[in-house]
Amino acid sequence: MVIPSRPQPVGPEPQVETARAKVIAFANQKGGVAKTTTTLNLAVAFAENGLRVLCVDMDPQGNLTMSQGIDPDSLEISMYHVLVDRVPIRDVIRRREIDVACASIDLAGAEIAMSTLIGRERALKKALLPVIEDYDYICIDTPPSLGLLTINALTAADKVIVPVQCEYLSLRGLVQLQNTLEMIRENLNPDVEMEGILPTLMDSRTIHAKEAIEILEENFGRRVFASRIRKTIRFAEAPVKGMSVLKYDPAGVAAQSYRDLAKEVLGNGTR
Repeated sequence: MVIPSRPQPVGPEPQVETARAKVIAFANQKGGVAKTTTTLNLAVAFAENGLRVLCVDMDPQGNLTMSQGIDPDSLEISMYHVLVDRVPIRDVIRRREIDVACASIDLAGAEIAMSTLIGRERALKKALLPVIEDYDYICIDTPPSLGLLTINALTAADKVIVPVQCEYLSLRGLVQLQNTLEMIRENLNPDVEMEGILPTLMDSRTIHAKEAIEILEENFGRRVFASRIRKTIRFAEAPVKGMSVLKYDPAGVAAQSYRDLAKEVLGNGTR
């Protein structure tokens, strides 16, 4: 006689936690500090480590978009339409060395167009939700201002990297950025943290650059990355070819500096 086995109780299936992308905003209200250069090249260095990366171009100048060989003037839709018209962000992503959510000059009008929208500070965060599990990292390039586009980036971000040119006047703007970040924490995104301050465009031959580094380290301590991005003509040449420095001159010092930065960021536990 065969005794039938007792049916096992059927309960809810265990939930499998899906990894979501870490979102890094690159911000500094001062222009000319290698913000776009850092966003792109760090993203490509992440990709070299086998990570899935999306770059979001939030600067109306579209320099990151152009740095991957995409003409912003040829785009029918861009991040403007994602933020203002709620076009799905997948519709503006182009695949190059990494995936790029493209910008065009239309983005310059986004702040005015968004001024009447409810939840306008969270427009980018909401737009990223459908792709947040498709990537390991999402890197956001911001315009040289602390306006609504940058606030959207900081509201969507887990971490903020601040590229700073090694000059005294560039350091003074950090206080204003810190105040903005504190406002974001209090009102919009309590979890956003400063990942680090990155010295860029460094000319190690000058005493002034060394003094600027000393001031940074005195005021921000371990928040200053050990990596240094030195001045080189390669950073001007690579975008003309529509590629990152890591692809344009893979064995060069400039490429290695961003690989070192990637190791430092990954080692800090950002992921």
